[in-house]
Amino acid sequence: MGARLKDKYEKDVVKALMAEFKYTNPHQVPRVVKVVANMGLGEAVQNPKIIESATAELTAITGRKPIVNRAKKAIATFKLRKGMPIGVSVTLRRDAMWEFLDRLMNVALPRVRDFRGVSSKAFDGQGNYALGVREHIIFPEIDYDKTDKIKGLNVCIVTTATTDEESRALLTHLGMPFRKPGAAQ
Repeated sequence: MGARLKDKYEKDVVKALMAEFKYTNPHQVPRVVKVVANMGLGEAVQNPKIIESATAELTAITGRKPIVNRAKKAIATFKLRKGMPIGVSVTLRRDAMWEFLDRLMNVALPRVRDFRGVSSKAFDGQGNYALGVREHIIFPEIDYDKTDKIKGLNVCIVTTATTDEESRALLTHLGMPFRKPGAAQ
């Protein structure tokens, strides 16, 4: 059985985007290439065990084992030395990517307290979208009682869209809950 969101993309979204942007070939339609989930853990300098818990929690959220990101250079002000672990990240492609996006849009984001939608201004000018989640506990895979510290999570959605308008339309048709224009932050 394939991913639910992938089926929606193939059956509905491609047709809708072809009509909206007047594409002549289905291969011109923008698609999601990969999703990168990242947890930056600056406090790992004082508490190295936080890397282990972040690795376990990001594995539970994404279903893939993340890599540990290490400092590229030393910064004395932050007591950071070159090679120290400071974060974890995972890149998702194919079915794992579609499953994660489906859970993010339909399960996790609506669990945010006072949720009014995600910002529609977080595009990078080349069709990619970045989203920051302040509390990783919005994902149902995380057991709140076993979490030592609430961590943030950055999600970057990389698409083949060449403009922000195409990417916004793609994500809107997939079900990304964008905030209405003029709504309060």
